[in-house]
Amino acid sequence: MTPVFFTKFSFRIRTRSGSVVDNLTIQGRDEGEAQRKLRQMYRDCEVLEARRLAVTGRAGASFEEVVDLLSG
Repeated sequence: MTPVFFTKFSFRIRTRSGSVVDNLTIQGRDEGEAQRKLRQMYRDCEVLEARRLAVTGRAGASFEEVVDLLSG
């Protein structure tokens, strides 16, 4: 099984009632998938801005790090 990598996208939208919502963060394989998820939550919204967020942090913990954490 191949791992699926998700990227975080930040959106600024205008809802169908006219309210502007800033800094909506949604994960997706690509921008299209993230927008599809966004439109499921905010039907008929207008996307004012979309951008990919920078990836920060570690790739993951090693087996030894997990054992150390659990042994406490």
